[in-house]
Order: sequence, then C-alpha cells, then structure tokens
Amino acid sequence: MDRTAQLTDRPTKHGIAYDPAAAPTPEATGTAMATASLHVRAAEVLEANWTGGSTVPSRNLYPHQWSWDSAFIAIGLRHLSPLRAQTELETLLAAQWADGRVPHIVFNPSVPLDAYFPSPDFWRSATAGRAAGAPRTVQTSGIVQPPVHALAAWLVHRADPGLSLARGFLARVYPRLAAWHRYLLHRRDLGGGGLASVVHPWEQGMDNSPCWDAPLARVTPAPARSFRRADLDHGAAEDRPTDLDYGRYVRLAADYRDAGYADGESQFAVEDPAFNALLIVSELALARIAEELGATGSARRTRAERLTAALVARLWDEESGLFLCRDLRGDTSPTAPGTPARRDPCDPGPRDGPCDPDTGPRDTRDAGVALGPGTRDPATPGLIPERGVSGLVPLVVPGLPRDIVDALVRSLRGPHFSVGDRTRLAPSYDLLGEAFDPHRYWRGPAWFNTSWLLERGLRTHGERERADALREAVLDLAGSTGFAEYVDPYTGEACGATGFGWTAALALDLLHRRLTPHEPQELGKSPQNGAPPTDTAPFDRSDRGGDRG
Repeated sequence: MDRTAQLTDRPTKHGIAYDPAAAPTPEATGTAMATASLHVRAAEVLEANWTGGSTVPSRNLYPHQWSWDSAFIAIGLRHLSPLRAQTELETLLAAQWADGRVPHIVFNPSVPLDAYFPSPDFWRSATAGRAAGAPRTVQTSGIVQPPVHALAAWLVHRADPGLSLARGFLARVYPRLAAWHRYLLHRRDLGGGGLASVVHPWEQGMDNSPCWDAPLARVTPAPARSFRRADLDHGAAEDRPTDLDYGRYVRLAADYRDAGYADGESQFAVEDPAFNALLIVSELALARIAEELGATGSARRTRAERLTAALVARLWDEESGLFLCRDLRGDTSPTAPGTPARRDPCDPGPRDGPCDPDTGPRDTRDAGVALGPGTRDPATPGLIPERGVSGLVPLVVPGLPRDIVDALVRSLRGPHFSVGDRTRLAPSYDLLGEAFDPHRYWRGPAWFNTSWLLERGLRTHGERERADALREAVLDLAGSTGFAEYVDPYTGEACGATGFGWTAALALDLLHRRLTPHEPQELGKSPQNGAPPTDTAPFDRSDRGGDRG
C-alpha cells in the first residue's frame, strides 16, 4: 500500500475542533464517490508536497516552508495524520527567532539558491538577524506572516488529544506561540493603538493587493538589474506582480535587513484587519491551550476583547461597510503617526518565564486602547479607501458587534464582492475597483484560504445557509481546478500553481466537516455586543476529540 493510500485508509477517528454545526447532507452514491475521489486527490497533493518535516505550498513555485501556509496545511493534515500535522507546526516553530518572531520562510538547504527569490543569501538571517536572535542552524527570511498558528495548534491537538498528550505537543509549542504573540503585541504595535502592524506587504500574505498601492508609492524601487525574479519561470507574467511592484518589495526587504531587522523604522507600516483578526482568534486559541495545560486563559480572553475593541475603533469604516487598512506613515491623526512602538519590558526574556501573559505582569499593563466596545475612532485620515477581502476576514472574530457582522455580510453579498451572485468565492479585491484584475495576484482573483476563513466566519455568526453555499463552492472549485493556487472569481478558471498545498488541505477540512456535522453548542453572550448566544465559534466545544471535554 503506498503512503497516500495509508493516509486515506486510516482517517482519524476523533472529532475535530472548529466544527460549527451544519445540517447533514443526504448523499447519493454518485456524490459519495465524488467525495471519496476528492478526499484521495487532496491527500495525494499533500503527500506529493511533503518533504519529510514540512509541506511546501508548491513543488516548483514555492519550494520551501511558508509560515501561514503551514498553519493552514496542518489544519487539513490533521484529518489524515495528526502526527504529521504536529510535525508541520513543530518544524516551523523550531526556526523561531529569539525575539519571538516566526519567519515567513524556512529555507530548505537542499533547494538550489536560484530556485526562489529572495533566497537565503538575500535575507542573510544568521548575520543580519543576529541582534534579533535569528537561529544559526537554519536559514530563514526576516519578515513574518499572519498569526494563524495557535489556532492551528489547538485544532491539531483536538484531532488526537491522546497522541498530543503523549508527545507533549501543547506543552512544547505553547511557550513558543506565547513568545510569537508577545512579539506582535509589543514590538509591532507601531501605531500605539493596540494593533499589530506589518512592515512589508508579504507579511500580510495578500502580497500584491491594491490596498498597498498608496503606501508603496513612497518607496523607491530597487533597480530591476539588482535581482532576478524566479517566480516568472513558473507563472505567467500577467498573473504576477509587476516589476515595479517587485522592485519596491525588494527595496523594503533590503532596508529592513540592513537595519538588522529592527522594527519601527520602515517606510511601510500598515495596520491590517485580517492580520489582527487572526491574532484575536489565535489569542483565544491560546487561552484554550493554556487551560488544557492547567493554567488560566482569562488574561488571553481579556486581551482578545481589547484587541477586538481596537480593531473596531481603528479600522472599521461604517460608510464602506467593512474594515479598512490604516497607513501609519500616511496617518495624520494625533495618536498614530510617529508614535514610538511600545517596547516589552520583559523582552528578551524566557519564552515561558514570568512575563507570560497568563502569569502576571503584562496583564496589568494598559493595552493602549481606551475606547469602549463598538466606539469609532473619530480620526480616520490614515484609512486606505480600498475594499480588499482583508476587510471581510474579521467575520472570524466571535466578539464582533452584531451591527458590524450584519454590515460585513451585506458587503460580502453586495456589488463589490457579490458572493453567491456573480462570484462563488470571495474575490480578493473590489469588483468595482479601478485596480481590479481577475487574474493578477491578489488584485482580484479568489483564494481558497480567504474563502475558508469567511465560511468559518459566516458559520460562527449563525449564517448557516450562506456558509454551506460557500463551503460547497470551495469544494467544487478546488476539485475542478486540480487544487489551484487561486481562481478567476467570475469563471472559476485556475490561476497560478496547481496542486497547491493549502487548497488541498482546506478542501480536505471542509470535506471532513461536511461529512461529520456536530451538535449545536451555545456560547455565552459576547462582551462586545450583548447579543444572544450563537451556536458556533471558531474553536468551540462541539469537537468530540478523544476523552477530553
């Protein structure tokens, strides 16, 4: 029996977390066969992309380990092999820097340098990152990606709690995840308002979004002759960022490297709604992990509430009906521009020492947010007036005020994104925007990971029918495109690479949950809105994992 057959023949018998209730779907024989085929084909992609310790997004285009890709991949892998899913996250976290950052790329030394740019010799992590505590035994990039990791770790644990406990999985990853969040909450609060900032478009994950055009316009591009784009060897130029954009990406990364990867001085500093929404959800997941380890999670839940209040106060735009990015370098409001980043008095400290948020000192500190739940910041000059899918992703946050949830659902279905009408998956950018391009990287195409997040958000807030429709669209298009990297939002045509890691993994996750619906679970009233409890949450207790409640 080959390895893929072994994986698919032994699905985990444990229930899965992050499984809000869904009505059972009657399955005819043909549907069951199609489901089995999709399951096997998704497993084949993950097996083909496995390197022995981690999973590459794409064998040709992305031949190393990427940070948020690995988190999403682990979420799917847990249905095939909880052990491999744990290993995926452990490999990534082993490359963590001493200051807490989790690098966005961990380089495979067996891959030729010219297979991907920027390569390890560009980032020079071991030397340029020495002051920030870059590891000496592995080469990495120096920037980060969205913090999905704690959520992924919790879900992977719930897939097989017995295995997790036997291996000490949570006990080993928790201090690293806590250090990762400390880094973001303190070193990256560049606006002083309580939210984490990104210092490069690649950090937010939606690399080429038109939301970055205005902040990037201030950056002088690196000369085209100073670098060679390996991505054009594997992707059509019309689908990829332009040379001008790439020159600016290179300039920002080189300047950050040459400054020793010190935070706070970059020409580019943006508070992004999706990045911070995922930090909130992962902070709540860390609370669950802490409780599983016998500690209290109350401090982390309080922090998640404060982050939610800051997200609403600083990035919600009522007129647009979604969250917008805040350009800190272009912000003229009195609290944001030039505000020095708050330094964590405990850094550099032990990852699991007395400065852990669950053990004391940091819990008594001001979070930098004095605004109450649902309050709007009256100063909005720094908000970037571009509608990107990032502004819809905060649907995954369970504590959002109900009026904002309703507005986000209207925006998702309205003319700018038109999900369920003109599009099946959420486009990455405003269909009516001047910069919209249905094929060019993050400037309009629909991505499977953002639709997975939106499906979870809709289900979290009780929008079951819409969540079901989005789930079926993800499964249909993932299978019909050979697990494409992204698709034309109108036609569903495959774009970018095929056999893409997170597409296969997240399709596998949605497929598994469609076949194993769980009973509804009520949550307490949200401290943000006082609304009636919903029956879902991104990591609620509707899982049926092992012998733990």
